[in-house]
Amino acid sequence: MAGGKARSREGTRPGRRRLSVDERRDELIEAALQLFSTRPPEDISIDDVAAAAGASRALVYHYFGGKYELYLAALGSAAKRLSVLLEPPAEGAPLDRLRISLERYFDFVESHAAGYTALLRGGPADRSGEVGEIVDGIRRLLLDRILHSLGVASPQPILRITLRSWMAAVETACLDWLENRDVPRPDLEGLLADQLVVMLDAAGRRDPDTGALVDRLARAELHPSP
Repeated sequence: MAGGKARSREGTRPGRRRLSVDERRDELIEAALQLFSTRPPEDISIDDVAAAAGASRALVYHYFGGKYELYLAALGSAAKRLSVLLEPPAEGAPLDRLRISLERYFDFVESHAAGYTALLRGGPADRSGEVGEIVDGIRRLLLDRILHSLGVASPQPILRITLRSWMAAVETACLDWLENRDVPRPDLEGLLADQLVVMLDAAGRRDPDTGALVDRLARAELHPSP
C-alpha cells in the first residue's frame, strides 16, 4: 500500500519539459557561453558544460563532437546575435545613426554579457583558424556598419585605420564596463561617440578625403535632413 502511494506521488510529480533538438542545443550553448566568458576554454571540460546545463556528458557529445566544436558553436551564436542588432538605422544624420548603432551594440553587451566576453576574451592566442574567422567577421561587420552610417563606400587607409582603432577602444571600454559598471552607460556611450569625432578630426588634418568627410558630418549635424 505504501509502495502504491509512493508510486502515485511519483506519477503526479511534474517532470521537466521535454525540449526540442534546437532548444536543447541552445541550452547547451548558453551554458557554454557562461563558462567561456569567465574562464579560458582550456580550463573548461565537457563535464563542466554538462553540469552547468543540467545535462549528461553523453548528451553534450551527442550534439557537439567535442569541446572545440562546442566552443565554435557558442562563439558563432554570440556573433549571430550581435550581427542582427547591428543592422544600421535607415534615417537620421550620419553621427546620429552611428550613435544609435553604438547604443544597440551596448544593448547586446549588456543583455548578452557572457557571449560578448567569450567572443572577445576567450579562445587561443593564435586566432588564425575558425575562432579567428568568427571574431574577425564581427569586426568586419562592425566596420561595414560604421562606414554605412558615415556614408562611405570605400575608405582610404587613414580613415580605415582610424575607425579600426576606435573599434578597439569600444571593445576595451565594453569589457571594462562589464567588469566594473562604475560609469553610467549613457555617459560611456557619449564619451565613445565624442572620441570618434576627435579621432576623425585628427585624421582629417592628415588626409584630405577624411577631412572632407569631417566637414560633411559637421554640416549634417548643423543642418539635419527633415
